[in-house]
Amino acid sequence: MAASTEQLQTPYFVIDEPVLQHYYDMLVKSLSESWGNYLIGYSFKTNSLPWLVSYVKRRGAYAEVVSEDEYSLAKYMGFQDDEIIYNGPYKGLKSFEDVLLAGGIVNLDSMQEIDWLTDLAGAHPDKIFEVGIRANFNLEKMCPGETTMGEVSGRFGFCYETGKFAEALKILRSLSNVSVTGLHLHSSSKSRSVNIFRSIAQMACQLKTEFNLNLNYVDLGGGYCGGMEGRPEYPDYFPVVAEELRKCFSPNQTRLIVEPGISLISKCTTFVTSVFDTRDIKGTRYVMTDGSRFNIDPTMIKSSHLFHIDYTTNCSAPRPVIIQQIISGFTCMEVDRLFTYADQPELIPGDRIIYENVGGYTMSLNPLFIQYFPAVYVRNGDNMRMVRKKWTPAEYVQGSEW
Repeated sequence: MAASTEQLQTPYFVIDEPVLQHYYDMLVKSLSESWGNYLIGYSFKTNSLPWLVSYVKRRGAYAEVVSEDEYSLAKYMGFQDDEIIYNGPYKGLKSFEDVLLAGGIVNLDSMQEIDWLTDLAGAHPDKIFEVGIRANFNLEKMCPGETTMGEVSGRFGFCYETGKFAEALKILRSLSNVSVTGLHLHSSSKSRSVNIFRSIAQMACQLKTEFNLNLNYVDLGGGYCGGMEGRPEYPDYFPVVAEELRKCFSPNQTRLIVEPGISLISKCTTFVTSVFDTRDIKGTRYVMTDGSRFNIDPTMIKSSHLFHIDYTTNCSAPRPVIIQQIISGFTCMEVDRLFTYADQPELIPGDRIIYENVGGYTMSLNPLFIQYFPAVYVRNGDNMRMVRKKWTPAEYVQGSEW
């Protein structure tokens, strides 16, 4: 379906394909020049829109999944078991075994998974199983004030400082047909700075040296910044990572795995909403829109939004400047307030508010609350193509009985 933006009913998401391609090309170029031997695993949890999943698959990316459902979606979209990177604490036993048996990438996250692997290895004594292990380490000590966890420990993987990493490694090395060939080091940060990834690379070298690891891959995970003015881009990260890794790894032997999500897709995605009503209550002007905070800030943690406004032409008179306009969503929740528009022209029904950098986590975390999933379009120049239609009651009741 092709359409102009003036014809489209709001709210809806738009993915700008040339911008997406620009960032994918930037990622590939930086990895190629910095390390050469690399693998991109696209983060399903960040945005598993089928069009987007298919887009990265055609460009050679693996599926990075963290649950049985995400694994099933990857399979449904045509990924083979050996094209899957299986991470996280919520793997399914059957899919865990299928990926390992096919030679896919599994990064162990818990003792339960080591038990699963022990049973699987025992059932297939003639097969060598290659696995990765996720290291939990004190990144906050290396980068004070930059991590999401702060002084509180992260809850994923095997803790290096308490000896659990060493304990897990000892168990795995006791299994005659299991080989630890990968290291997973994903760690969340607030800053997404280059220094974070320098420290992660340094930790990879420390673990390799201390435990005499012979690794086929080092998996940095995700958490990169992208598309924000004054913030790092892929060409800032990977030369620094490569500089550190080359101190104890060689691209000839060890592959660098990255798992981008937000950094790849946020810049190319916008959310288009319309004003449908305004009201004045006790001296405050409320602007009601058909998009919600739940659409673009479902975790309710953002303090500001990037946006621009397209004013409707259905207004011939000059617009007065309003001291304060509270931009609100359509829901019946008082917290559904997006931002304050201060000392700006009056907004009226028909005006459009377009939010920028909203591709990461927003679609995958959208609730079915009061209004169903909005449509998604892909823009390529003047062409707008619908890649997901707006949900209706037909989609909402699928699989239900009444």
